[in-house]
Amino acid sequence: MKFSFAHNNINVLDLQKSIEFYEKALGLKETRRIESEDGSFTIVYLGDGVTPHDLELTWLRDWDRPYNLGDNEFHLALRVDDFEAAHELHKEMGCICFENEAMGIYFIADPDNYWVEIIPSHM
Repeated sequence: MKFSFAHNNINVLDLQKSIEFYEKALGLKETRRIESEDGSFTIVYLGDGVTPHDLELTWLRDWDRPYNLGDNEFHLALRVDDFEAAHELHKEMGCICFENEAMGIYFIADPDNYWVEIIPSHM
């Protein structure tokens, strides 16, 4: 028996805002979409165009408040080939929420305050 990653899911309050953030901040593009017949939910899969792993964004029509992320001790992580350019972009976007210069990494926060770790490609 062998398992392989398919996707990670996060629920989002404003689907379009989240899609735009992930495209601008990380270059992720929509790969497919599922919409319920009754309009109660939409699921959008975003991919990096390199790996088969997707980020699944789930929007629920009846959800009307920010998601409770608890202590927010979980995160996604992406490697980037031009760390300095990525850092500059994220600094301009105002989405850097934590930097660990000693480790050579930083985190950005998406519109729902989910954290994404940015790692240089050599790590």
